[in-house]
Amino acid sequence: MLHYETNIDEKQLNSLALAYMGDAVLEVYVRRHLLQKGTVKPHRLHVEATKYVSAKAQSQILFSFMDEGLLSEEEMAVVKRGRNAKSGSVPKNTDVVTYRHSTAFEALIGSLYLSGATERLEELVENAFEFVEGRKGRVKDE
Repeated sequence: MLHYETNIDEKQLNSLALAYMGDAVLEVYVRRHLLQKGTVKPHRLHVEATKYVSAKAQSQILFSFMDEGLLSEEEMAVVKRGRNAKSGSVPKNTDVVTYRHSTAFEALIGSLYLSGATERLEELVENAFEFVEGRKGRVKDE
């Protein structure tokens, strides 16, 4: 990673900025994971990635984390901030509540990444992969 003169204080960033970062970080983890699993065809990569990064999947992952009590108080505070952030628009393929929870999930990922909590970030990403792949809980179909 490039070195910058100043560090970003993730606690001072708004939730949508954290979600912006979290979206990108999660995307890299998912892409690497799919390649490691042997998925290499572009269309198949896209289809499989959607199972991990869709608003619906992220919302369900977040709820599974909360149900299991996986998140600390500080992490829950980030989630609540992310959930309450007003983005101004919601994608056509999801509802407002699902979108807000997916934003909260991405804000959590972004916050962990920017704070340098790599071990915790990867623990949650692994839990998310297990959930999506049905090794723990399950992403519900529509």
